Amino acid sequence: MAASDSPAKLAIDTIRTLSMDAVQAANSGHPGTPMALAPVMYRIWDHFLQHHPADPDFPNRDRFVLSVGHASMLLYSTLHLTGYDLSLDDIKSFRQLHSPCAGHPEFGECPGVETTTGPLGQGCGNTVGMAIAQKHLAARYNRPGHDVVTWRTIALCGDGDLMEGVTSEAASLAGHLGLDNLVWVYDDNSITIEGSTDLAFGENVQGRFEAYGWQVLNVADANDLDALDEALESAEAVMGAPVLIIVKSHIGYGAPNKQDTSDAHGAPLGVEEIAAAKKFYGWDPDKTFYVPTEVKDSMTNRAMARGKELVMEWEGKMQAYRTAHPELAAEFEAFLAGDLPEGWDSELPTFAADAKGMAGRGAFGQALNASAGKVPWLMGGSADLASSNKTNIKGEKSFLKGQYDGRNMHFGVREHAMGSIANGMALAGLRAYTGTFFVFSDYMRPAHRLSGLMELPVIYVYTHDSIGVGEDGPTHQPIEHLPSLRAIPNLDVIRPGDANEVVEAWRCALEVDDHPVALLLSRQAHPTLDRDVYGASAGLQHGAYVLADNAEGEPDVILIGSGSELGCVVEAYERLDKEGVKVRAVSMPCWEIFERQDAAYREGVLPPKVRARVAIEAASPFGWERYVGLDGCVIGREGFGASAPGAVLFEHFKINADAVVEAAHELLAD
Repeated sequence: MAASDSPAKLAIDTIRTLSMDAVQAANSGHPGTPMALAPVMYRIWDHFLQHHPADPDFPNRDRFVLSVGHASMLLYSTLHLTGYDLSLDDIKSFRQLHSPCAGHPEFGECPGVETTTGPLGQGCGNTVGMAIAQKHLAARYNRPGHDVVTWRTIALCGDGDLMEGVTSEAASLAGHLGLDNLVWVYDDNSITIEGSTDLAFGENVQGRFEAYGWQVLNVADANDLDALDEALESAEAVMGAPVLIIVKSHIGYGAPNKQDTSDAHGAPLGVEEIAAAKKFYGWDPDKTFYVPTEVKDSMTNRAMARGKELVMEWEGKMQAYRTAHPELAAEFEAFLAGDLPEGWDSELPTFAADAKGMAGRGAFGQALNASAGKVPWLMGGSADLASSNKTNIKGEKSFLKGQYDGRNMHFGVREHAMGSIANGMALAGLRAYTGTFFVFSDYMRPAHRLSGLMELPVIYVYTHDSIGVGEDGPTHQPIEHLPSLRAIPNLDVIRPGDANEVVEAWRCALEVDDHPVALLLSRQAHPTLDRDVYGASAGLQHGAYVLADNAEGEPDVILIGSGSELGCVVEAYERLDKEGVKVRAVSMPCWEIFERQDAAYREGVLPPKVRARVAIEAASPFGWERYVGLDGCVIGREGFGASAPGAVLFEHFKINADAVVEAAHELLAD
């Protein structure tokens, strides 16, 4: 760093010392990376990033993602200095209850945080989704002389990110798609928590990314501002490929006893070491949380002035765009508002009663295509299973390099990255959906959890939802996956029981705007119920509803089912009805929606006094005790499946109407 660049050095050292002090005050955190990467952060935010602190959600802002989320103080310090609504008191409360400065950056809790990061690799995957969204929106809405979508995405990532498999998957797809609006800055400090990266990570990172189709640039010293400028400027000029900038840094830079050691990674430096580091920076060791007035004023003023100009320029472009392309502009502004277009569901199908019925995935494909034309920003695809998942939008092109207006995504066999990328697409405003076999939801669990945490309306489409998969055998037959997904907060898990419930499930999923939804769909056909006889499928919107009840008062036994086993419930109901049993049949496709109903509704569907209850579901019975009670019976599958035709397996494992009737008789006999 040049001695003449003293204002920059003062700003950089302010980021470093704020980070050290906040971690020390919290008595937990990660000081080493903020100390190392403060020059990189300063240069990105003060010189290159297009943003406006007074309008953190400005639509055409660049997206910055701190994938190394443990280095959160690096971001919080920079946001404070550049004028975001983040006070010094907020920083002093780092990692404390109700502080916007959480241990890892949390979307929606702190202005300027674009996504929740911390689980390494997820932020990298999110940035690929953001870059895909920008490419698609630009292709759809920009017109010659009217570029209203021009933002870029940049991330900071580290050795841990690059070790994670999700990052490899995401980087591979980004390179294949030629996402030249994406830059990752890789902090190559050669240190992990356990020690040197040589313990477990010795690959040629540059060679790997070049093989992925990325352009790779190098900066030999994170403190060399001129070299950083040159690399960032070069990255902006690259066409046809994403860019990885490898920056060599010293973790814990300036700490005389802990620099370049794992001790600087994940724990406070200690008062004495901090004092020594501050002396190295030329800082008063007795001052804590010290922000020189000239640093705060200059960085905030520059960011505010540039941001104001950026917003005014874009608003001027939008006004000209409205005049030149009024219909397109209206659609674009509806997208920005995040509202579903009026009448989006007007062509959703209704299916007639049919004993043979259809597979859940088939009904989904029809519902998707009946609505996709009315929701232009609906975009998604499958992990190489589109023909099985029925996730293709007919009449739309594939999203490919040089064909970014396509709406059909091809994620390849990359389930983990697919979930993370979909989160990034949703963060950029698209209504993103994914598709794969339900058994592979395990590969996507981190993305499920983060979409629930961030309250993102991603739609996860899972087909082949049970032992009904059949001949592919137990490796492909989900058992424990259903209760596993139900355990994730803020995720609605919907398992519709016939074709019309599938349509209602799709309606519910698209109308949600504050949490993700998983749709679990069958491979095999199951009956389409006669809705003149059984309850209207719109009851799905309440999570559970009464299909049929032959009792004038309360029934003696309640039968509950979801998914393809709903047909077993109906058959058992009809048999018990002929026997003169007072019986109620209940469809329960979504526990989470049902739990959001008021007590009166829930008790109306499942009267507390009725103790004889039978539930049937081709999955682990774990969790059903909350609805059947200790006196009830759950028909499910405790062990794995087997390789045989699906119909044979249902009979073999006694997941059928016979088992429901038998269980009802036993409960009534007690």
